[in-house]
Amino acid sequence: MTTTVRLARSDDLAFIDALGLQTALDTVSPIRALSRKAAENAYQRLVAFCRERAGTVTFVGERDGQRAGFLMLVTDLPDDVSQKPQAFIAYIAVATEHRNHGVGRALVRAARAEGLRRKLPHLSLMVSADNALARGLYESEGFMPERILMTSKLAEDETP
Repeated sequence: MTTTVRLARSDDLAFIDALGLQTALDTVSPIRALSRKAAENAYQRLVAFCRERAGTVTFVGERDGQRAGFLMLVTDLPDDVSQKPQAFIAYIAVATEHRNHGVGRALVRAARAEGLRRKLPHLSLMVSADNALARGLYESEGFMPERILMTSKLAEDETP
């Protein structure tokens, strides 16, 4: 099977939104008690933020011409500590049936190529500590831990 990556088009929006909503809860650490609806709302806020930025680039990964995943790359938001430019992978999702077939890797490589094309010094992302499969992919593509968010549960979460 052939894996390709291209820029997203307007006819990809329904696919992107559906897959993003489908995978929204998968991106949440098990430490945080979160309903599917709350995760979907968080995804929708992120997408709205990304889509309003001129520097957002969205890629679609395909396997044999079938949409299989997407990646949203923000290129106009500086690193929050250094305030230096960076490319930031805001969201990446691969449909379950297409995982472990190189789609995620191809999307990450497209993001790297775009960051290089724009002469940005870093490509960053955030991933849940328990997502070993994704962390393995990112590490194999040259990502390394930079900052670690540590959480201590203080009370039961009552958020619906």
